[in-house]
Amino acid sequence: DHWYPSDIQKRAQVDEYLSWHHMANCTLLSPFSPQVLIPLFTGQPLPSEKLQEVMEGLSTSLKQFEERFLQDKAFIIGSEISLADLVAIVELMQPVGVGCDIFEDRPRLMEWRRRVEDAVGKELFFQAHEMILSVKELRWPQPLNNCLPKVLS
Repeated sequence: DHWYPSDIQKRAQVDEYLSWHHMANCTLLSPFSPQVLIPLFTGQPLPSEKLQEVMEGLSTSLKQFEERFLQDKAFIIGSEISLADLVAIVELMQPVGVGCDIFEDRPRLMEWRRRVEDAVGKELFFQAHEMILSVKELRWPQPLNNCLPKVLS
């Protein structure tokens, strides 16, 4: 019941986060695209000023996440882990995979991450994030210019 609670108020909190997540998704994923996907398709790194803009957007989204959803709770909807926490952690681990440790200077976010890891089990947590955490080490064909028109269409 804790994943998607039958209690209507708790379920509404999960749904509220999922809706926000859908709208904030572009900002939360933003370091992943410029540091991995754009160079993969174009063969060129993102200009540093554009990357700085992306990182500022990420910082704003993380602040909103902490203030609106985490607050002083153990998990997004209270004392138990939910689907909202799973969706959030998967998204927040993507910047970590490209070397952007978003948890480092955010103790509340770091503690929440540790609670999520503990709730699902550290082994399963890292198994689920294994590929994203090693994305910089993967061998990608460079560049994938022949795929770019298909991606853009």
